Amino acid sequence: MVQADKIFHLHLVSDSTGETVDGVARACIAQFPDVRAHEHVWSLIRTDAQLARVLADIERNPGIVLYTVFDSEIRRKLEEGCRRLQVPHSHVLDNTVTMMAGYLGQQSRGRTGALHKMDEEYFSRIEAIDFTLSHDDGQSGWDLEEADVVIVGVSRTSKTPTSVYLANRGIKTANIPFVPGCPLPPDLDQLKKPLIVGLIKDVDQLVSIRKNRLRQIERGEGGDYVDPVAVRDEVHQARRYFTDRGWKIINVTRRSIEETAAMIMATMYDRRGHE
Repeated sequence: MVQADKIFHLHLVSDSTGETVDGVARACIAQFPDVRAHEHVWSLIRTDAQLARVLADIERNPGIVLYTVFDSEIRRKLEEGCRRLQVPHSHVLDNTVTMMAGYLGQQSRGRTGALHKMDEEYFSRIEAIDFTLSHDDGQSGWDLEEADVVIVGVSRTSKTPTSVYLANRGIKTANIPFVPGCPLPPDLDQLKKPLIVGLIKDVDQLVSIRKNRLRQIERGEGGDYVDPVAVRDEVHQARRYFTDRGWKIINVTRRSIEETAAMIMATMYDRRGHE
């Protein structure tokens, strides 16, 4: 058994890119803050020779083996090797796939790399990422009608990471800073297709985050940018501006990027449903 503050070996094995097993592993490791994993990442394992190298490393560095291997023969040999070496091992999708198969009344096809198939959804996601990156922080404001979501927010409300998170789900997202005294793009009020969302944050937290940011980039005192009275007026102006236009307003003070994105997606899908 691994004690607190110890390092253990974690072998991540996949016959595809390994993104799935890596994501599951990181989510699980996060539940054990006092233990650190030394990761051995093995992707695109599709031959006996490749598998032999994996098993040799597991023998040298015994630990936990997590895998997403759908080729039945490679999987069988990996599991036999893990049993021989007496190391714990688990296919991270087995329980979920089995549950779905039972509910749907179908057998899974065991398709290697199915998640990364170059299909229409994949290219749609790439297009959304390209659009989002080119429309970050008020750039390329002339084709906002092509966006699915337009985020407007005061500085340091996580506009960019939220936009990128949405883009990775195939949602074209533009983000525009709300700066007192600086006009927003004139076409913003005429947009029909995009959902427009306004982001605000608690004044005290906003001031603290901005001060930390200025220290990181070594930029002096900051003036109105970090003055509590000026920031309070800025947030008030933003809220009033968003409310006057009937935009969805999200206070991100106690929300993670994922939670903010989930609220935006729920609003977007609800809006489409009504339409």
